[in-house]
Amino acid sequence: MITSDHGHNAKQSAQIAATAISEQTGIAQHDVALVLGSGWAAACDQIGETAWEADTTALPFFAPSTVPGHGGLVRSVRRGEQNVLLFMGRTHLYEGHGVDAVAHPVRTAAATGCQTIIFTNGAGSLNPDWSPGTPVLISDHINFTATSPLPGASFVDLTDLYSTRLRRACKDINPALPEGVYIQFRGPQYETPAEIRMARSIGADLVGMSTAIEAIAAREAGMEILGISLVTNFAAGMTGDALNHDEVLANGAASAQQLGRLLAKVLDRI
Repeated sequence: MITSDHGHNAKQSAQIAATAISEQTGIAQHDVALVLGSGWAAACDQIGETAWEADTTALPFFAPSTVPGHGGLVRSVRRGEQNVLLFMGRTHLYEGHGVDAVAHPVRTAAATGCQTIIFTNGAGSLNPDWSPGTPVLISDHINFTATSPLPGASFVDLTDLYSTRLRRACKDINPALPEGVYIQFRGPQYETPAEIRMARSIGADLVGMSTAIEAIAAREAGMEILGISLVTNFAAGMTGDALNHDEVLANGAASAQQLGRLLAKVLDRI
């Protein structure tokens, strides 16, 4: 329901959407938000008992999902004592709805009371040791989109953006989990081999078209952030093979059960 939000700023729009979630779920406050990226959908059933589910477009100011592999659903899931707000799919910058639409689910989650948010995505690997199916903790990011979700002179510190505490919790669960720097390009075209060489030279280990903008919005909202990439393909020029979206989704689906178990254990430590 991306009705016009003239007269509302981004935070007011998020509050209106959060109120709608509260009214529809009968839950006054959610605790943790989880955003599932490309190929992660099957992981959601590992998280807990679904108390409520709706199309995101049934909520105020959410853009319709236009990307294969992104379901456009939101769930309220009960896990232990936690109410988890689960977004199955996301809005990408390349879909043309603007940066506020990309950040709107994040701001809505914060307005429902979420103190913590976990971002997942499907990513291209710039590290030859990380083959498709490898989960990687995001330690930092490079925002290569030439835009920001922050309005005006909003000076937000991004030091330790991806929580050291939550990454340590993940390492306690699986000490073999690698860490890397994620770079967000605008898309929707995949990167050229030259762009990937540039990304490697400036310190990127993973590449994708999401997450960085959302994480900035989450930091502004005061949430603690965890990011996990699932390697779905080697980045352009790494193997000489062509890239395609079907491969990304297939590799994501193959790992979804394992990733769901990891996410469930992480939630127990938050």
